[in-house]
Amino acid sequence: MQAEPGRYKRPESVLVVVYTRAGQALMLRRADFPEFWQSITGSMEWTDATPLATALRELREETGLSVAPEDLHDWHRSNRYILFPHWRHKYAPGTVENTEHVFSLELAGEPAIVLNPAEHSEHVWMSLAGAAQLAFSWTNRDALLALQRAREGAAGEGHAAGSG
Repeated sequence: MQAEPGRYKRPESVLVVVYTRAGQALMLRRADFPEFWQSITGSMEWTDATPLATALRELREETGLSVAPEDLHDWHRSNRYILFPHWRHKYAPGTVENTEHVFSLELAGEPAIVLNPAEHSEHVWMSLAGAAQLAFSWTNRDALLALQRAREGAAGEGHAAGSG
């Protein structure tokens, strides 16, 4: 069934893992489900031309951070997962899966974060391993662990991961 823009959510989203050069990941607590900790996530709007455009918008909306498109690292990786039943009413009838595009953003330090209180109640900077343990979503956990492994491998080679 073809979804109607404006009536149903697009079953496509982004995940943006924000971390510092020192290896501290930003985690956000959802306001509507306080047991859910996550990196930046958000659905693509029907008018969003690309996942990159969505990632930039969600980063700005959820944290107050504005960066240039070239600052985001596109992993060229997508995850497919089953939508929770309690959220399926937001999507066209019969939609049960979402496609999530993965990005990351490396920062020099921990900037001030301005949360949207309608979406998140608090934030914390913590190790990538700690963030992976805290993450509610398996896709978020996998991305955090993959980033940690890449950084550990790059440290052995003498350069930082996530650059470029």
